Amino acid sequence: MKYPFIILLCCVSQVIFGQQKRQSINLAHKASDRASVYIRQQLYEEAIEQLNHAVYFDSTYLSAYQQLGDIYRKLGAYPLAKKNYEKVLKINPDFLPLTYFGLAESEFNTGDYANALQHFTKYVSYPILDAGKKICAKYMLNCEFSLRAIKNPVPFNPLNMGNALNTADDEYFPSVTADGATMIFTRRSGHGENFYTSTKKAGKWTEAKFLNDTINTDFNEGAQCISQDGMYLFFTGCNRPDGLGRCDIYISNREGGGAWSEPFNIGKPVNTEAWESQPSLSANGRTLYFSSNRSGGMGGYDIWKSDIQENGSWSVPVNLGPSINTSYDEQAPFIHPDDQTLYFSSNGWPGLGKKDLFISRVNAQGQWSKPTNLGYPINTFNEENGLSVSRDGKAAYFSADREGTLGKLDIYSFELPESIRPFSVTYVRGIIIDEDTKKPLNAKIQMHDLTSGKFVFDDVCDTDSGGFLATMRVGRSFSLAVSKEGYLLHSENFTLKDENSNEPFNVKIVLQKIEVGRKTTLNNIFFDTNKYDLLPESRIELQEVIAFLTDNPRVGIEIQGYTDDRGSEAVNRILSENRAKAVYNYLVYSGVKPNVLSYRGYGASNPIADNATEEGKRMNRRTQFQITKK
Repeated sequence: MKYPFIILLCCVSQVIFGQQKRQSINLAHKASDRASVYIRQQLYEEAIEQLNHAVYFDSTYLSAYQQLGDIYRKLGAYPLAKKNYEKVLKINPDFLPLTYFGLAESEFNTGDYANALQHFTKYVSYPILDAGKKICAKYMLNCEFSLRAIKNPVPFNPLNMGNALNTADDEYFPSVTADGATMIFTRRSGHGENFYTSTKKAGKWTEAKFLNDTINTDFNEGAQCISQDGMYLFFTGCNRPDGLGRCDIYISNREGGGAWSEPFNIGKPVNTEAWESQPSLSANGRTLYFSSNRSGGMGGYDIWKSDIQENGSWSVPVNLGPSINTSYDEQAPFIHPDDQTLYFSSNGWPGLGKKDLFISRVNAQGQWSKPTNLGYPINTFNEENGLSVSRDGKAAYFSADREGTLGKLDIYSFELPESIRPFSVTYVRGIIIDEDTKKPLNAKIQMHDLTSGKFVFDDVCDTDSGGFLATMRVGRSFSLAVSKEGYLLHSENFTLKDENSNEPFNVKIVLQKIEVGRKTTLNNIFFDTNKYDLLPESRIELQEVIAFLTDNPRVGIEIQGYTDDRGSEAVNRILSENRAKAVYNYLVYSGVKPNVLSYRGYGASNPIADNATEEGKRMNRRTQFQITKK
């Protein structure tokens, strides 16, 4: 009886085990069915819970592992997605071609580029749609680029900017004025997105303060830029009552006493029913770069630009084209104060992660160079976004979620590698006062690049202080003209030929009221040595003189030429008179009535500086005009 009993016991055990297995499989399928309902409702946490029940009851349930991998990948939980896809392949390597794609994408987004390349290659070995081949080709290109970039890292030592700026909330999109003294950034908390500001004192940033209730509202404000002189704030406002689309671009300007004005929507044609955001203003204040998904682009989000026109309105935006934009997303443009170097984020150009940071430069013909990836480890498998760069090109600011952050996103700074720096820029800071009263004046300031003739600054100074700040690219020469109704024209010249001459200038400009006998020096009238032919760079200043005479039609002037003390008195007097006559002729040919003009050469008389030095001689070689009638 012993052996028949054992056989009977084994049979009963197998029956019970089979029943338990069928019961477990049934429970697994029921859990999977419930998960499918949650997935359709986009209740992913509940779906994950049910799918985990399913694989608990049936550890070989391939479709449950596949769904777990898909959900985790959708949620950006790539390590968990990888774990579940690997279980699928371990049980059945040929279960589903899409498993290889899901695993490869998860590996790419965790920086496992070698394995990602291997699994993307495996995926395209199956018969798949052309769309799948296209996206895989892009990913494979990214993997190959990333493996090369990791072998050739760029210098990178990011420094957390500390608890004066960073908190347990998210801080991002830092923007800094040209003097490096003021920063405005976005902070996201339980109250939404708002602006905060900090100033640098004695080399340290002060504790960031809520900007104000005029700009910050119950709606979301973010992705801003501040003009180089700190006078204008362009920012993104979303879902506002006066909005044209989901997000629009707004502007506020700093008024007397440092307060910010009520912001206003800059309107069409920049803002549309689409999404316009992330503005960046050129140093001359005349071109606005921004990101938008408006129609007419290359696809996804593109970078566009619009120029301010003579009547103060913005031009129809122009897409930066295929040199910058792709069929994917390009966002967060930052145009450096050199007005030639653009930094932006993209997932369309070859990169290491979701979005990488890139640099492109524009040439004299307005053509943008092919973007260059800023390299590893500046770029990683994470998303890099919102870079800004100091005027001298050495310091870069960005936000990141890194080990040791005070919150999820903190603001960091790092020294930008030389190969990806912009052209160095300096600035002139000045105040304008009345010669008689010594009080500040609200005057118009225009600055030109003397080589290209382009505006680099065109604005009015601060109403209360008479102050202004304008940037200049190192290595070039610039003219500055200050004008105000009822006052003489005033000009300055800044020659920055030395590439290392990036120290800022501080000037005090004294304007004279128009009175007979008063005179002003034209510092941007140029001649070759011992010659009297006007050089092309003189045209800008001559146009300023024409504008002055047009605005003051009753004023008469004498154009006066002077030399230094080298050479004979007779030669110097003839040379100075011919130079004054050249200016006179230019003005007459340009339409100025001859009866308001006269000219005279004074040679080396009446020096304004010591001829014993080269700088003194340069100052004495001058052209000026004197008021002869009012």
